[in-house]
Amino acid sequence: MSTDQVSLFFALLALACQIGAVVLVATLAARALAPRAEWPHRVLEAVGPAALPVAALVAVVAMLGSLYYSEVADFPPCRLCWYQRIGMYPLAVVLPIAAWRRDRQVRWYALPLAVAGGAVSIYHILVERFPSLESGSCEVTNPCSIVWVEQLGYITIPTMALSGFAVVALLLALPQETP
Repeated sequence: MSTDQVSLFFALLALACQIGAVVLVATLAARALAPRAEWPHRVLEAVGPAALPVAALVAVVAMLGSLYYSEVADFPPCRLCWYQRIGMYPLAVVLPIAAWRRDRQVRWYALPLAVAGGAVSIYHILVERFPSLESGSCEVTNPCSIVWVEQLGYITIPTMALSGFAVVALLLALPQETP
């Protein structure tokens, strides 16, 4: 498989994460704004048991994707990519263990990693789109503004990372019990 084919595959996975994140946000908003509506509760009851295993799968795939780009495609990770990896790699280890043990308390230490990683991803996306925002934090020889991959017109590597962080954070933030 070529790097373009793998990138399209990861971009489609990122798009699926984005759609899932929008559905989860809409469901949680509907649950809060219309507590008597039944459909949000049914969606949360259906998603709830699979939330932790799905979050674990997303984290593992995101880690493998970043390793593919650096080790197979030979795209050197910039400093912001490393910070995103610092957020995702522990999730790829901790979440599968928590899913196996059915430990929903993992949210208390995994959710901050996902939120912080997502914040770095947002900044990285902005630096890609507006290179003038790049401060002295990135290397001259490997600037954070380089766009190595762009699929579907907007999905870059940091966009893929943000998609993963967002869906992991939302899955971890789901209520433990639905009324």
